[in-house]
Amino acid sequence: MSSKSSSTSDAAAASGMRKGLTSYGDAGFSLFLRKAFIKGAGLSDDALSRPIVGIANTGSGFNPCHGNMPQLLEAVKRGVMLAGGLPVEFPTISVHESFASPTSMFLRNLMSMDTEEMIRAQPMDAVVLIGGCDKTVPAQLMAAASGKVPAIQLVTGSMLTGSHRGERVGACTDCRRFWGKYRAEEIDDAEIADVNNQLVASVGTCSVMGTASTMACIAEALGIAVPGSASPPAVTADRIRVAERTGAEAVAMIGRQLTPDRILTAKSFENALRVLLAIGGSTNGIVHLTAVAGRLGIALDMEAFDRIGKETPVLVDLKPSGQHYMEDFHKAGGVRTLLRELRPLLHLDALTVTGRTLGEELDDAPPAFPQDVVRPFDKPVYAQGGIAVLRGNLAPGGAIIKQSAATAALMEHEGRAVVFEDLEDLAARVDDEELDIHADDIMVLKHIGPVGAPGMPEAGYMPIPRKLARAGVKDMVRISDGRMSGTASGSIVLHVTPESAIGGPLALVRTGDRIRLSVQRREISLLVDDAELARRKAAWRPRPAREGDDRGYRKLFLSTVTQADKGCDFDFLRGTQDNGSTPIGKPPASGGQAAKKP
Repeated sequence: MSSKSSSTSDAAAASGMRKGLTSYGDAGFSLFLRKAFIKGAGLSDDALSRPIVGIANTGSGFNPCHGNMPQLLEAVKRGVMLAGGLPVEFPTISVHESFASPTSMFLRNLMSMDTEEMIRAQPMDAVVLIGGCDKTVPAQLMAAASGKVPAIQLVTGSMLTGSHRGERVGACTDCRRFWGKYRAEEIDDAEIADVNNQLVASVGTCSVMGTASTMACIAEALGIAVPGSASPPAVTADRIRVAERTGAEAVAMIGRQLTPDRILTAKSFENALRVLLAIGGSTNGIVHLTAVAGRLGIALDMEAFDRIGKETPVLVDLKPSGQHYMEDFHKAGGVRTLLRELRPLLHLDALTVTGRTLGEELDDAPPAFPQDVVRPFDKPVYAQGGIAVLRGNLAPGGAIIKQSAATAALMEHEGRAVVFEDLEDLAARVDDEELDIHADDIMVLKHIGPVGAPGMPEAGYMPIPRKLARAGVKDMVRISDGRMSGTASGSIVLHVTPESAIGGPLALVRTGDRIRLSVQRREISLLVDDAELARRKAAWRPRPAREGDDRGYRKLFLSTVTQADKGCDFDFLRGTQDNGSTPIGKPPASGGQAAKKP
């Protein structure tokens, strides 16, 4: 047999039903048995000869963000079959932010492993990953980045908005706003019950620029989702049409062998970081992008990220940084409208799932039209990107603040620390009328990092103490080693690295210490002299193990999870190769498509 015919035979053997045969020591029998069982579902030899597209089904009764899964599955299947492929759905873990204890972030890596292993174990030539809620899309992108199979992301889409006493409302920025009013005793039990019925008006992800919407926009900016797919609401015909196209594109990707490593490059990650900044996106987007890039051996350079933040303004006027909702963003043209404004800053030669470059896709995008949700580049919502990176002796590994959603007067602030040792301490004391705290103090919460909680919960959005809320206090500087929801706002310093549970400087803070925050200087400093900090460090001891820390997934998590600056991924899942860092820098201002202006 010639080398050419041999290689052709090998390629055929590694595709379709012949891919990843079960190990019985007899390949022919393995294929025979596989086909016998799947024919029990009524499939013909003709169907089984087609390219196979796996479809990850993350539907769950505990996940209303994925409540439109049946409709999406049928549309993806239709798209696959119209393009000549065979669709095969398979289940994976489904994680919802509000239904996962201790936090959905604790389970993100487990979902990524489940998804990756199911892609590897089962015969598929390409895979469609359907997810929506906060941690599901990052988990699926992490799995895709680790695999060698053409993969395409399909987000479930955002929910519709509701109405409360004539006011438009939507999850979950308005959830927090009304709960704040309730805590401050501005509204009563009856009204908080009424608004609870209106905040989530349909299935789908949060209707503001929270983590779910942020990751939807990031997926499109990365090129791993079809153009125009980030913004259609969950229950619209547009969302179903996107799903059908996604199925068709998955089949086309097989012929092109368009694997994730060809799409998810340092350039595409920089494009995604630009979009994260310009949408006023969730701070969680940093952790997730770091994890996805880390799977490919690409490091996220936080100093470079902060530099591009100074030249990338917030242009999308959505809550919590603005006023509108995701359905308004969709009506304004979605991510493509934003990319048109960002064009001079983007790497337009980055490849997308269509096989075409980002620049080519933008050239063929629908024309611009008047709208007020995406601002012109020279008339931004906020002059710099939504997220700033802070450093100092309190956070030698870095910390972040969502400056676009903070109170301007608190961006340069020095105050007395009021320390809560953990979530239990916070819950026990924050509403105590005898708590010694004032509006200009700085709230500090320890032990909510990756190891400390565990799982880095979204508890960085500490509630304003009730007695201050009743007095009209709406915001305070708050610092922790945890995260906050992308739907939240406030002057909140997050992701302090290293975390307190492993002896980071945050562990050494005591009530009464002075802390200085300067967003202008990108500083977060504990104003305690080095000698005193050294004495405290020498006396510090880690907390004893908790019940359950020594077994199962929890043990794996605690022993291998990385810090926020490495994406809170497991150390053994990160790529071992060195593929450089991102952002890599502004594209050239002349030549090719990059020279075009918004």
